[in-house]
Formats: sequence, C-alpha cells, structure tokens
Amino acid sequence: MSFRRRLPSLTALMTLEAVFRHRSFTAAAAELGVTQAAVSRQIALLEDELGLPMFVRKHRAIEPTPGCLALATTLTQSFSNIADVVEVVGRSQQGVVTIGATVAFSSFWLLPRLAEFRRQTSGVQIRVVSQDSKIDLNAGGVDIVIRYGQPPFADGRVVASREDSIVPVCSPEYFRRREGGGMSSADEFIETDAQDRSWMTWSQWRQEADCSLQISPQLHFNHYTEAIAAARAGQGIALGWRLLVQTFLDDGTLVSLEDAEMRTADAYHVVVPSRPYRTSAVEHAADWLAFALSH
Repeated sequence: MSFRRRLPSLTALMTLEAVFRHRSFTAAAAELGVTQAAVSRQIALLEDELGLPMFVRKHRAIEPTPGCLALATTLTQSFSNIADVVEVVGRSQQGVVTIGATVAFSSFWLLPRLAEFRRQTSGVQIRVVSQDSKIDLNAGGVDIVIRYGQPPFADGRVVASREDSIVPVCSPEYFRRREGGGMSSADEFIETDAQDRSWMTWSQWRQEADCSLQISPQLHFNHYTEAIAAARAGQGIALGWRLLVQTFLDDGTLVSLEDAEMRTADAYHVVVPSRPYRTSAVEHAADWLAFALSH
C-alpha cells in the first residue's frame, strides 16, 4: 500500500511541526503565512484523524502531549533532512561554491589567489562573502569559511590551519623621513577599531612586546584594509599581520620596522560544516584552500 494512504495531510504535518517548534499557534501562523484560525483548524483535523490530542492548552501556553512529542520530533528531523537534500541537488546543478572570510582576508589573501583556483576548475562558480562579523556555517549560506581564532568551532570542523605573526609596518617614504630606525613616541600610529577583538590593538601589542613607548594612535579605521591603505600611503605605522601584508612587503610598498616578530595566539583556519561536503566542487575548493593556506 502506498505510504501516502498511511499519512495524514502534509499541510497538517507541517503545521504541527511549526507549532511544536514555536510552542505557539500565533508564531507558527506567522511563519507559515496563514491565520491563527487556519493553524488551529489543521491541528484539529490532525487530532481527529489520529484520534488523540496533540497539545494541552493552558493559560497563555501550550504543551505537547507524548504522542505529539514523538511525531513532531521525527517531523523536525525529517524536514531538515529533506531541506538538506534539496539544497544539495540544487547546488550540485549550479556548481556554486561560496567562500566566506573577513574583508581583509578576502582582499589581501584570497582574491589574488582565486585566479589560480579558477584555472584549475572549469564550470564552477565562485561566490565570496566578505564580512567582519562572524559567519555561521549552520545558517547554510556559506560552504567554506576562513576564520581567525582558536578552535574548536561549534559550527564546523577545521581542515587546515596557519599561524601568523605581527610586525609594525609603514611605507618606505614614511620610513625615510623618520629619524632613526626604531619606533618612537613621536611616530604617527594607525589603529584598527574592529569589533572582533582577535585583532590586536597597539595597547595590547605594547604589553605583549614589553614595549615602554607611549603609543597614542592618531588615525582610527573600522576596517583593517583601510588601516593598511593609510600605512601604504605614508600616513603612519600600522600593525601588520604577516599573512595579510606579505604581498606589500614583497613588492616594497610596505617595510617592517622591527626585526623581532610577535607570534599570534590565534591562527587562520579553513573551516567546513560538520556534515559531509555538499558537492564535489565544494570538496575540491576546500582541498585547494587547505593546501594554499598551509604553504
């Protein structure tokens, strides 16, 4: 016998799952885009068909019955599995890989290397999501994220890591017009006022480096890319994360001011969702990023 004859209305089951998840007829109605009366009607029809109540109505609250708990829990997991498979099928047809990273990492490290990846891969669309706020892999919009910090991460697993170091940097022109090779309190300092405190401030750098200089930054930016742009333009000294500014040190648009580098407690990590790779294109992209970051 077809399973369809054994199952209640799919609309009623979806309604039950929404009410169970929200513990509210009103919130479920808002999610489903129907009236509260329509939600109540679907639950009543389901209760009549099954011959048992789904919820115990209390003052301003509802509680699931044991039968509802068993059914709704299974529905939640089943609908989640269906959604995952639908997304896999759709994305496998599109061949899209979405990579997330901070604005600085995307600009300074990722984008210059994407041409090589695209040469190795045909028919794959690359989408880069650049934002300094945390990207949640559980949200489903990003396949791979490069995250700066310390694992483990609740929303994914690390497939590659790279430690980094910090060194003060400035433009060659700024370096030449200064007096002496080392830093002094008379220097102009550039600060990144990022919300993510894994970015080290000049005050933290002084403490870690056991530096006695009085450092009072005159320029403040909320994006690291702008701070480095100001340093390259000769407007002062910025803290340079070696992995991010190495290209500028190599091409001579930045120079380092201190011989001793400070190792960072945090590191860069290629992080993928804990579930299996959605497509072979995502797996290939993760392998490529892991190799590129580690070398």
